Amino acid sequence: MKVSRSVLGISMVIAVVFILWGIVLPKNMSSITSQIQQFIQHKFGWFYLLAASAFLVFSIFLVFSKYGNIRLGKDDEKPEYSFITWFAMLFSAGMGIGLVFWGVAEPLSHFASPPVGEGGTTGAAREALKDTLFHWGLHPWAIYTLIGLSLAYFKFRKNAPGLISATFYPILGEKVKGPIGKTIDILAVFATLFGVATSLGFGAAQISGGLSSLIPNIPNNFTTQLIIIAIVTILFISSALSGLDKGIKYLSNGNIALAVLLMLVLLFIGPTEFIANSFTTMLGDYIQRLPAMSLQMSPFTESQQAQWTQAWTIFYWAWWISWAPFVGTFIARVSRGRTVREFILGVLLVPTIFSAIWFAIMGGSGIYQEIFSKAGIVNVINKQGTEIALFKFLEAFPLGSILSVLAILLIATFFITSADSATFVLGMQVTHGSLNPSKTIRVIWGLILSVSAAVLLGTGGLQGLQTASIISAFPFALVLILMMVSLVKALNKEKIVKIVSKPSRAN
Repeated sequence: MKVSRSVLGISMVIAVVFILWGIVLPKNMSSITSQIQQFIQHKFGWFYLLAASAFLVFSIFLVFSKYGNIRLGKDDEKPEYSFITWFAMLFSAGMGIGLVFWGVAEPLSHFASPPVGEGGTTGAAREALKDTLFHWGLHPWAIYTLIGLSLAYFKFRKNAPGLISATFYPILGEKVKGPIGKTIDILAVFATLFGVATSLGFGAAQISGGLSSLIPNIPNNFTTQLIIIAIVTILFISSALSGLDKGIKYLSNGNIALAVLLMLVLLFIGPTEFIANSFTTMLGDYIQRLPAMSLQMSPFTESQQAQWTQAWTIFYWAWWISWAPFVGTFIARVSRGRTVREFILGVLLVPTIFSAIWFAIMGGSGIYQEIFSKAGIVNVINKQGTEIALFKFLEAFPLGSILSVLAILLIATFFITSADSATFVLGMQVTHGSLNPSKTIRVIWGLILSVSAAVLLGTGGLQGLQTASIISAFPFALVLILMMVSLVKALNKEKIVKIVSKPSRAN
């Protein structure tokens, strides 16, 4: 295994400088990064919307194109993992912590403060579920599809290194081995580091909030979050050292089993009919309104809609882009042998449908409690923080404490698999795309990830986590656009075999 000293060295320096900056001058770091984030968000919000929509249109085009039957590997290769295991691994890496964190909190936030109209109404409830699915549906998975497909295609079909830079060979040629290619890989490491650190911070904050709800003597503060990060760091590094086919595989399957168990319990002890109706309505509204929502910026007034788009949609698109090199690399690693069409449909549709079911159960039940039971979850969010919403929601159910313990366990396992997968991906990027980076490299990156998450939480809380995502995503969005161009050039050189049936001769 050969280590790229330039990529590893520069990436490490950036990470260490950031960590030291946050420790020594936390207020200065928070102020400067907030200013950068506001500039990017307000000046280039339109760019994020156009880019994410372009990636989705491109992915759908490939499904119906002549390239759909191209296999990510040799023409006779079979998939390395079963469909269930494949889905579990990509989903756990892609959205696990976020779904649990925002499952109740986001729909209720939109319900209380919608982009248009008055909050707390039945109309706001309907819009809340549709808007939530918009943020977790096809667009983020299209971003992951683009980078995952590109990496898998060049790695398994063209025998290129498993590096982000290697996907640019059709437009850069041998320059991918020089400074330009190294810069692309460093940007990928930078985006991965802060994108994943953001999610780990969310996970630590929610575990802290859950423990505080269950055991009042445990304070929900930064100290508790630090202890949680330290404990989980030990666990995910242990998992990382066990390898892809042991730690991540088994934990990913366990994640899905826990998530499905929690959903089924809440579905059948909750307002089942309301949930089913909410799911159907949400899916219909989402499909009908998708084009308009994808490009909504409200440029003619500083309206409630414009502020909402900046605070929610732009943040999410940036967060998904910052996660793209991590999730895309990991999805590519476990997708050998699948066809282009199978890959895209699997990555786009299955997680989107799962997300729709998840938010119908979690968010739909939360809205039901708020409307019909006056549960006061919105007040809890405003007073105690977003991370408490899930546990306030679970209090209303029979055996609520047991459900809260199950939720904390789910968050912890998602935390472990996300961090575990991230150390694997970061290790690949600094070892010339090695499919099995050394344990030492993975441990080092695991520690850096955890410290970065702690610094972000300590300097800016949840707002600091969002700031890091938006800043790290901006340069990598440009990389993704060029990657799309490069993939098209490569696919155009494929020899597509068309099977034409001969007409039978008349007797």
